[in-house]
Amino acid sequence: MDVIQAIIIGTVQGLTEFLPVSSSAHLVLVPEVLGVQGSLAFDTVLHVGTLAAVFTYFWNDIVHMVRAFLSSIGDIPSGNFREGIREDRFKRLAWMVIIGTVPAGLAGVLFKDFFEALFSSTVAVGFFLIVTGLLLWGSERVSRGVREKLSIEKLGVRNSLIIGCAQALAIAPGISRSGATISAGLFLGFERELVARYSFLLSIPAILGAALVQVKDISVGFDLLGASMIAGFLAAAVSGYAAIKFFLKLIKERDLNVFAYYCWALGIITLAVFLL
Repeated sequence: MDVIQAIIIGTVQGLTEFLPVSSSAHLVLVPEVLGVQGSLAFDTVLHVGTLAAVFTYFWNDIVHMVRAFLSSIGDIPSGNFREGIREDRFKRLAWMVIIGTVPAGLAGVLFKDFFEALFSSTVAVGFFLIVTGLLLWGSERVSRGVREKLSIEKLGVRNSLIIGCAQALAIAPGISRSGATISAGLFLGFERELVARYSFLLSIPAILGAALVQVKDISVGFDLLGASMIAGFLAAAVSGYAAIKFFLKLIKERDLNVFAYYCWALGIITLAVFLL
């Protein structure tokens, strides 16, 4: 893999991680189109690039959440833990991100071999892209019928676990992580921008956990593809930041149907190419 190919793949990763079209599907399909042999280490570095984009864009929120989380720990001895979470949005958000991460963590451990096998099946990628399109389209229809949208005060344990389960399903290539989590939030009746922000923040522990597991592979990959991995990382970080900024503006003004149509088209083309 040369530097130009790495930049192309990194840019695609950054855009598709936060736009609801499945970055995992594109990391399977794009290298195949370019004739490049993909690697788990390179893919992980690209995900770390998108993690850098989330940290950069949401830095102030993350700082407030970390401080609020530590403060809520201090609330336990005084018996003010629940009251603090009810009254402080950052305390609530910090704990709901942690709770929402649990389903994906369990799924990754319990069904690791199953999900890894799916990455070798291009047919599975095509099928799951169509599923992502259905989730986006269906959630938009449901959301339109909800007059009173739920605010962050309703983002409790139950709703966080439901959205977290959607993130767990997105381990499968073709199921968009942002698409699945945002769709779950819209199905539940939450405010559009709120659920998008929660989805992006929910990606932090998931991506960080995957990167820590692959630290050894990443170090080996740098020995073989140092310049390409750095280029891919930077491309993913820059394009990821742009995608976050663009999507948070778009979701306030437009529906997600255009992404549903894209997923359907790409899914059908993928199935047609590899089945016919």
